[in-house]
Amino acid sequence: MTDTLIRVDLDTPATANEKVHNRWHPDIPMACWVQPGADFILETYDWTAGAVANNDDATDVRDVDLSTVHYLSGPVGVKGAEPGDLLVVDILDIGALKGAEWGFNGFFSRQNGGGFLTEHFPHAQKSIWDFHGLYTSSRHIPGVNFAGLIHPGLIGCLPSRDLLGTWNSREKELIATDPDRVPPLANPPVAETAHMGALTGDDRNRAAAEGARTVPPREHGGNCDIKDLSRGSKVYFPVYVDGAGLSVGDLHFSQGDGEITFCGAIEMAGGWVHMKVELIKGGMQKYGIKNPIFKPSPIVPTYNDYLIFEGISVDEAGKQHYLDVNVAYRQACLNAIEYLKKFGYSGAQAYSLLGCAPVQGHISGVVDIPNSCATLWLPCDIFDFDIQPNASGPQQIISSGVDVPIAYDKE
Repeated sequence: MTDTLIRVDLDTPATANEKVHNRWHPDIPMACWVQPGADFILETYDWTAGAVANNDDATDVRDVDLSTVHYLSGPVGVKGAEPGDLLVVDILDIGALKGAEWGFNGFFSRQNGGGFLTEHFPHAQKSIWDFHGLYTSSRHIPGVNFAGLIHPGLIGCLPSRDLLGTWNSREKELIATDPDRVPPLANPPVAETAHMGALTGDDRNRAAAEGARTVPPREHGGNCDIKDLSRGSKVYFPVYVDGAGLSVGDLHFSQGDGEITFCGAIEMAGGWVHMKVELIKGGMQKYGIKNPIFKPSPIVPTYNDYLIFEGISVDEAGKQHYLDVNVAYRQACLNAIEYLKKFGYSGAQAYSLLGCAPVQGHISGVVDIPNSCATLWLPCDIFDFDIQPNASGPQQIISSGVDVPIAYDKE
């Protein structure tokens, strides 16, 4: 029987659990140790550790303190791991904790982090999703039902002291270019809300003052939000500290490519991950690896009938950008949202759906100056009705008065 090395109690504050942390720092003590070849289970909190509730009020999304996230289970030390090695992680299985078979999607208010389309959706909103085995549906977005592809939004290894210094230095320099920007360009260390695992006292305070926030992906992995990193996946992580220090959290039941609402997947209320670890000694140099590489899950939802929305690098105001894939993908998303509104969805419902459903995002062209082309692939089979264009025009399938709950900023 596989051992569960880290357990979580969803009714107890995560800050009382010494086997979780919400910053990256090489001094965070290993929560447990395993041998290469071992398999084990880690339980996880949702990324906010219970700050968002299963109800119809989005005030909690509006007011969540984003300096506290993400709560990660670990670090797991792997005996014999040394800087320069590759840690090979097999995700054997993954699922929801018993009694926590639900998740949430949210838009943060512009003043509290915003999202990919925050100029169009500046207020906090959320949708709740119930899990029915492999499938999920939402009382807030009627007319859809789809299979999930559960995956960790965040998984990675501890940074070295030098790598941590590089992160903090370059992100500080970026913030300095526009220090008053809302949302900010990056998130600097915040010692007050840092939970450093079992680290206490002066050691905790010193590390908390320089601990890197967990929001962005970096060289070690981190918050990459790769939806195909599910059961059956294999990940090769660069090792930067003795023991590697593997941590995981932020489990998603389903997600569209890009996690476009920022709180943009179906964030699971609580979950578990069954993993196995191996080592490739000196693997970073052998294979020229500085960022993780992975093999995707062989188990994916089978949707083959797509409606594909194109976007180019000309923004909403008509301004021309040079081969900007970010602008192009925004336009593809906005085009899909406008299309779905014709069937009776609100813009917020459509936006939430694109963050949750297994949509595919593709870079389709980056050579035809001045416009890059990005596409969003929306699976038709997830809908209870036909969304394809026809001569009769779109049918108003969605009844009026059903919307994602909303809580507005206090402005």
